[in-house]
Amino acid sequence: MISALITLVAAALLVAIDQGIKLWATANLAPVGSMPLIPGIVELRYFLNDGAAFSILQGKQTFLILFTGVALLAVAWYLLFRRPAKKLEYIGWLFVLGGGIGNLVDRVLNGEVVDYINLLFMNFAVFNFADMLVCTGIGLLLLNLLLEELAARRKAGGREEPAADLPERDDGTV
Repeated sequence: MISALITLVAAALLVAIDQGIKLWATANLAPVGSMPLIPGIVELRYFLNDGAAFSILQGKQTFLILFTGVALLAVAWYLLFRRPAKKLEYIGWLFVLGGGIGNLVDRVLNGEVVDYINLLFMNFAVFNFADMLVCTGIGLLLLNLLLEELAARRKAGGREEPAADLPERDDGTV
């Protein structure tokens, strides 16, 4: 019960931070368009995105809302009822949940997502805090999988079984 409450509070805090930054961006960046953060490297630029990452699926709000909503319900269920044992996995899913909800709130209330971080040193999409949470969460989940695989290999003594679809040679190698 307490861990579920902590999960809900933590996700709500991430969403609140995201929405607070987006309110600031709307109030302060929308009137001016952009302002330098680190000159020549990063600027804050007000941008409304009616698509998903990198503006894919533009204008498909109903699909994006339904798909995101179902995916986030699955993530919330997993966090609340399955409770990942590894902290890295837990934090990864928590970041995905908080970031996903943050962008879903924008999409449902406004029909588009407020983006505001623009990297000037490379050709990249304008993004926001929620996007960073989702990407960082996915990265943590991938790192967790890699660490679990390495731990399993160490536990097995570093031996790898031959792939099932490759025939073994006479000397036992693949």
